Amino acid sequence: MSKQQRARLDAMLRQPRPQGPQSVEAFRDRFKATMDQMIIPGGIRTTRTTLGDRPALHVEPDNNPRPATILYFHGGGWVAGSPQTALSLTGHLVAKTGFSSYSLDYRLAPEHPLPAAIDDALSAYRALLDSGHDPSAIAFAGDSAGGGLTVTTCLAVRDAGLPLPAAIVAFSPSLDATGSGESMDTKAGIDPIFTREYLEETIAPLYLAGQDPHQPMASPALCADPTGLPPMLLQAGTNEILLDDSTRMAARARDAGVNVILDITADVPHVFQSYAGVLDEADQALERAALFLTQHIRSSNTAATPAR
Repeated sequence: MSKQQRARLDAMLRQPRPQGPQSVEAFRDRFKATMDQMIIPGGIRTTRTTLGDRPALHVEPDNNPRPATILYFHGGGWVAGSPQTALSLTGHLVAKTGFSSYSLDYRLAPEHPLPAAIDDALSAYRALLDSGHDPSAIAFAGDSAGGGLTVTTCLAVRDAGLPLPAAIVAFSPSLDATGSGESMDTKAGIDPIFTREYLEETIAPLYLAGQDPHQPMASPALCADPTGLPPMLLQAGTNEILLDDSTRMAARARDAGVNVILDITADVPHVFQSYAGVLDEADQALERAALFLTQHIRSSNTAATPAR
């Protein structure tokens, strides 16, 4: 682990950013420009496809893919991002596990607020099942807002009476739209990316569109009953104000009898796993995530019709 790497990353993330109100389009452009700088591993190939009725990016190993699938949900605060902006994360998971991935281009707020993204994710999972994919050979993974989707989509899957996926992996998940975690205050100034005011005044209103944040699909760390959910790995850093989204979700899952691993890395920011190839802790966390996936996904030898 490198203290120097962490210090350089923190300084980079604290570079001055535009002040004052920004349009959604400007935020999306800035987010894309940031994520385009991430390192995408070799040894993978990508194909544009559809899943359910939404675009998706199929990411596969170049050679000898193992017969299992990661359904990935990108980050971007519910209002930005795409499968392309998450390609560093999906690419590294695919390269490290040998599994294939479908990265979903779900609908974004404010044009499509809660529950549009959850509906799209549920539809995508149905499409995988309908095309013959074995649920025991599927895992949900995602980062930030997409990390939240891994949990809320599982809740929707369970409530719809569908077979659950084998596992959940969530990187710095957003799981509390009320903003009530203690880390929202204790990590103020330590977090180089977010402030409470930014999340409460910009992200939450666009995603909720006036809806009550005290509901399971908006704040599962506070309001959801996770009984019956599959094993989950929650990874977060100590330098993020969303830290308690993960700690409280882990406690809630544990109390409901769900197998859960809470994996906290010191002195790293929100979705630090994106900096694989730059930050040692990112590479190590992705290795742990890959190990978790290979331990919980049963690679199926049954051929499935490719999702379209």
